[in-house]
Amino acid sequence: MRKPGKKGLSTEDRDLWSRVARTARPLHKKKPVDSDGVHDPLSPKPIQKGTVEPEKSKLKGFRIGERAPVASSHPHMPGDEVSHRVAHAPVRMDHGTYRKMQRGKLKPAARIDLHGMTLAQAHPALVHFIIDSFDAGHRLVLVITGKGRGHPDDPNDGPIPIRRGVLRQQVPGWLHAPPLGAIVLDVREAHQRHGGGGAYYVYLKRRG
Repeated sequence: MRKPGKKGLSTEDRDLWSRVARTARPLHKKKPVDSDGVHDPLSPKPIQKGTVEPEKSKLKGFRIGERAPVASSHPHMPGDEVSHRVAHAPVRMDHGTYRKMQRGKLKPAARIDLHGMTLAQAHPALVHFIIDSFDAGHRLVLVITGKGRGHPDDPNDGPIPIRRGVLRQQVPGWLHAPPLGAIVLDVREAHQRHGGGGAYYVYLKRRG
């Protein structure tokens, strides 16, 4: 016990206190502290009973040099999307004429070859050609754009999709936009005998 006149705990008192402290259970768990003895607010809180533990990441481990899994299907090329939109657009022309055109049994009254032109050259040339064809009373004309390198049918196409065949992608939009949209009735990919994926049938409205 502590002797009278001395401050602090005696050796016996410290020993007794240590034994009592070892048998006691704390009411609250100690909060994590950093190296300076201050509570760290960023430390993770203990998960309480009844709470759901966050779902663990579903990503599998990856080792250096390991190949990533290959997708089951290749992404669509821009040319594929253009062909899909043109092929699935609502038919505005007579269905009997449409079926004949799709079989390549209709002969275009006029044609223009934009292959090799720049966008700045091709757009005005197309506008003049379509307007002149309309004024001449033509109904079906052919616009040749070329497939462009990078088309799915190009045997020299590389493994990386590259946006090529710009004319082939731009022409349908030009034909439906002013000033041509007012006189163009329908646009379809040409039959193989007239160029296939490298050309478009343009069916013009009848002059009033």
